Amino acid sequence: MERIFDSSDFSARDALPAWEKVIAEAVMPTSFKLIGTDVFRGRVSTMPLGAVQLSAMAYSSYLTQRTPKLIRASDPEILALGVTDSGPHVIEQNRKRAAVRPGDLLLFESSRPFETYADGGNILLQFPRALLPLPARQIDQIICRTLPGDQGMGRLLRTFLTHLTEDSTEYTPQDAARLGTVGLDLVTATLAHFLEREGAVPSDSRQRVLYMRITSFIERHLGDTTLTAGEVAAAHHISVRSLHRLFQQHGVTVRSWIRGRRLERCRRDLADPAQRHVSIQAIAARWGFPQPADFTRVFRTVHGITPSDYRNRSHDHSTKTGARSQAPGAPR
Repeated sequence: MERIFDSSDFSARDALPAWEKVIAEAVMPTSFKLIGTDVFRGRVSTMPLGAVQLSAMAYSSYLTQRTPKLIRASDPEILALGVTDSGPHVIEQNRKRAAVRPGDLLLFESSRPFETYADGGNILLQFPRALLPLPARQIDQIICRTLPGDQGMGRLLRTFLTHLTEDSTEYTPQDAARLGTVGLDLVTATLAHFLEREGAVPSDSRQRVLYMRITSFIERHLGDTTLTAGEVAAAHHISVRSLHRLFQQHGVTVRSWIRGRRLERCRRDLADPAQRHVSIQAIAARWGFPQPADFTRVFRTVHGITPSDYRNRSHDHSTKTGARSQAPGAPR
């Protein structure tokens, strides 16, 4: 994510006009009016994902409007899927009114007027309406309709978007374009699910979303030492053969993917100073390695170092870095 606006960079008088200009360029032209305060506070970070854009925003209370005049002046013809991060939000569009709570999802569009009261923050995925492979009349049914983001497809989509906003990885343009495709697939599948029109989703999108659902399921059950390909397949109503074929399309086997994710969770915990008091055996068992000798062998094979040596090196590096940051004259 790249920070493109921070109100602390502007005077109290200039912050709101600057915000309005940035939102017009990054999202769509709208007008803003402060509610309950004379000083605007806000931040915006964005990440381009091919034809898709992800934005993370935080802001103080305001009322925003997109009027017919603004639409005539500039209409990017986009749809925007918002995930409310914090604070109350109320939006009116398409003759509907929705009160959105933290964790909820909501779809709105640039081509029709809307009015929003907002206070807090949200995550926004925007994309050309033409890229959503659902009939226009079906899209209209779900515009300005609150969708739960705490279960099923809604949770999968919300988790994906939240992870991207928190991830510090630098992606190549090719990576970003692929992530945009995945994001659009998840939006399509999520909306089709709530519309009960799963059959309208293209088969290639369904396959990519199924892979995301399965890997998300495995992530939640990494600590289960009895987790098998058969259990994973049964939980998603597919055959074990189909499961293996799906993972082969991504260049991995089910077993190697599970082992890799378990090792990564162990590696993170070993490097975490807050878990220094937790034994290596307990960390290994937490993430599906009940036999210490097996864990040590696999960890050394992948990382070229034993778990105990890795932990010691990570904590020594963390201690030295912390000492340098506290030294007189050290940059802060």
